[in-house]
Amino acid sequence: MNREHLKFYRYWGKASSKEEEEEASYHLLAYHCLDVAAVGYCLLDPEKALCCSLANGLQVKPEWLRDWFCFCLMLHDLGKFFRSFQNLVPDQSPSLVSYSARCIYRYRHDSLGFCLWKKILFKKLSDVFPHKIKTDISGWLEVVCGHHGQPPNKSIRGLGQFLEKDDELAAEQFVREIARLWLPDITPIPEISETAFKSASWQLAGLAVLADWLGSDQSVFTYKADEQALDEYWKNIALVKAKEVLEKAPFQLQPIEPYQSIQQQFPFIETSTPLQTYSQQVYIANGPQLFLLEDVTGAGKTEAAMVLVHRLMAAGLADGLYVGLPSMATANAMFERLGKSYRALYSTEARPSLVLAHGASQLSDSFQDAIALSEQNPDRDYGQGDITATAYCNAWLADSRKKAMLADVGIGTIDQALLAVLPAKHQSLRLLGLTGKVLLVDEVHAYDPYMQSLLNALLKAHASQGGSAILLSATLPEKMRAQLLTSYAEGLGVARPVLQKQDYPLVTRFSGGDFNEVPVATRPSVERTVTVKRLSDEQIAIDLIKDTVAANRCICWIRNTVKDARAAYEKLKQQDWVEGENLTLFHSRFAMTDRQVIEKDVLKRFGKTSTSAQRQAQVLIATQVVEQSLDLDFDVLISDLAPIDLLIQRAGRLQRHCRENDGNCTHDSNAQDQRDAPCLHLLSPDPNKVEDKDWLRKLLPGTQAVYSNVGQLWLTSRVLLDKNCFTMPQNARHLIESVYGQETDSDIPKVLENASFEAEAEQKSQQGMGKFNQLNMDDGYTLESAAQSAGWDDDVNIPTRLSGDSVSIILAQTEKQAEQKTLKPYAQHEKHGWSMSKINIPKHEWEKAREFISAEWLAVVDQLKLDQSFLKWQEILPLTAKTEHFYHPEDGWDLDRKAQ
Repeated sequence: MNREHLKFYRYWGKASSKEEEEEASYHLLAYHCLDVAAVGYCLLDPEKALCCSLANGLQVKPEWLRDWFCFCLMLHDLGKFFRSFQNLVPDQSPSLVSYSARCIYRYRHDSLGFCLWKKILFKKLSDVFPHKIKTDISGWLEVVCGHHGQPPNKSIRGLGQFLEKDDELAAEQFVREIARLWLPDITPIPEISETAFKSASWQLAGLAVLADWLGSDQSVFTYKADEQALDEYWKNIALVKAKEVLEKAPFQLQPIEPYQSIQQQFPFIETSTPLQTYSQQVYIANGPQLFLLEDVTGAGKTEAAMVLVHRLMAAGLADGLYVGLPSMATANAMFERLGKSYRALYSTEARPSLVLAHGASQLSDSFQDAIALSEQNPDRDYGQGDITATAYCNAWLADSRKKAMLADVGIGTIDQALLAVLPAKHQSLRLLGLTGKVLLVDEVHAYDPYMQSLLNALLKAHASQGGSAILLSATLPEKMRAQLLTSYAEGLGVARPVLQKQDYPLVTRFSGGDFNEVPVATRPSVERTVTVKRLSDEQIAIDLIKDTVAANRCICWIRNTVKDARAAYEKLKQQDWVEGENLTLFHSRFAMTDRQVIEKDVLKRFGKTSTSAQRQAQVLIATQVVEQSLDLDFDVLISDLAPIDLLIQRAGRLQRHCRENDGNCTHDSNAQDQRDAPCLHLLSPDPNKVEDKDWLRKLLPGTQAVYSNVGQLWLTSRVLLDKNCFTMPQNARHLIESVYGQETDSDIPKVLENASFEAEAEQKSQQGMGKFNQLNMDDGYTLESAAQSAGWDDDVNIPTRLSGDSVSIILAQTEKQAEQKTLKPYAQHEKHGWSMSKINIPKHEWEKAREFISAEWLAVVDQLKLDQSFLKWQEILPLTAKTEHFYHPEDGWDLDRKAQ
């Protein structure tokens, strides 16, 4: 075809934000399409595991898959031929199409491109594409047109109002030229089942996103505005640059170190625990497999899991790892632990990337991002809702939550993995990132029914793409264990095995055709009996704290609400028998800067390495923040009544490490703890005296608001106080099933049944909401996959947690000089001042608090959001004379605190 008649050379695909530069200020659309396709061509290397796995699922040859997907990627930006898009950066050059006032920008170019194919080009290209090819290619184009993180909208009507006739002709000419140059070497298209394609479409969509992102790297794909034959550009520029961008990108597979022993990762381990011994000896099947490790706190579950990870990787069944945890604090702690050992998974010459992934990862001092960021010139921001690939690239790279899935090793909250099965931007990229990785989920029991539903969906999706998973828990109800296995089995396309064993500790292993439940022993040092004593009122708890202080012991009281924790703290402050510097309050409603200071101080006073002098007469009043994430060791422990699994976790903070009588830690592995026998003091109403429905509310009204299933709390109190002691690990399964077992509801007192029924109904509602919100993966990468939740809609935000009752706000210091009012972060001396000034509070309290913000300060807040774009969507509270008393660094947020 004569290039003089090719109109597609008159359309730009990328535009620079620089005003003065020697190189071209724009990159022709045709070249950008080839750039992205070339990256896709290199990513889908037929000799690599990803391409082979996808080809095997589609039952096609890997070489054909690479060539065909590359051809489709060449058409990913057909929507940029629309004049409505070209109008966004007009008058760049006389060589480009002119501005058209009638073509209004209303829809994104990715959706416009797919609609252009379906409604116009499909009919006009019958001489180029046989009917079968046109039919098959539509699904593939839907995938590649969704390269900005979500499937295209295919219901746009009246395309003529967004493009001129020349635009339509240019797009047609471009497709014809692409087909003329590349299609003959690809056809015929083999038979591919609809089910197989829909299954593969999710990973293919992730590849399209990644290819577009890398193909938009202006530092490699420099802008070119002069005409060149497409086949010449492909061979001499696009392919060369694609190889270059992948060489500097952090997605090269790293060589794995052969597995030898647990000491490769953990040289400090001299004697393996029984669970760790199992992980070193168990047979590793050929194919995806699930391990479920149940053992007590301190049994070395993390190390055992990492041995399994290493063995799976060494066997060629994985090339990386993502560790999902229930909270930012647990993720930070795991990052500290594994940051020193993950390199042992890879050979000495490898440079594996490690990323911490959660909402405040940039605040972790130890977080060193291993992915090198390429310096890119920012593309011009085209318009609202149509942000450029490079802008996404920059924002995405700077946001570790998104890039974590593509790192060799990612550690973060489970939320970042759950987004892979929700209709969220870049969902497909997250799912692609999990491909070939071991999914390691800790504290599996810690998730509510909504998150459990999403976790089940994630396990199913991960299994369906050949991924292995390892799940860790100290306490797991049988019903939950069965559901996790069912989800993984569904992903493998096989029947769920029938659970038979009730032993504890227990390892459950499932690999499709192979299923084992293996009881393991527990090392003697974590096998113990804990006495349980009931405290009938708060004053008795205060008296116990007094006695503990007098004995120079340290004590913690874990309360279920911030309000109750603050009340106990205030009461203790009034006592003359406890020194003020020995009394600490720790809960979730502190600004991040203050919370980190308190957390470090708590670890210093009560952590593993704390000394006798640091521990003596120390008192900590805390909430659930100490329940799971921190390695704390208290001489004496009080807890409000809570669900049995949480109480077991809390008891794990009681005399956690072996110590001398004076409180100093002993390093003798054969030594016995010299302190008094461990005792869990439980603030609870008497389970044998249930007079009415207010059995719990009379003593712990706040607890009933947090843990609404009063029947389960009664069952918890009953089983713990029945013998006034429990022995771990022997009694672990009995404790859990006595509360969560199938036949326990009939034991609940009649007067408590209504509250329990309401709580169970709410739990079922949460579970149902999880199923409602998750993607229907069987529909493939289409808008229909989220039809019931409307989740792909830009105005709909599908959460990973049902936490609508809380909101994150930023505290801001106020300054006023003359008529000038300014705001600075509360943590103004911190490196990340605004982020370190965040605090989570109940939504209804924020609604009340902002009523105290004057109109003049609201105007200052609005101006601040304009000046600091990253604050645009944040809630900000100026600390003025009317609001500053709501927060104090000593006891945190308190809306009821009176102004001094």
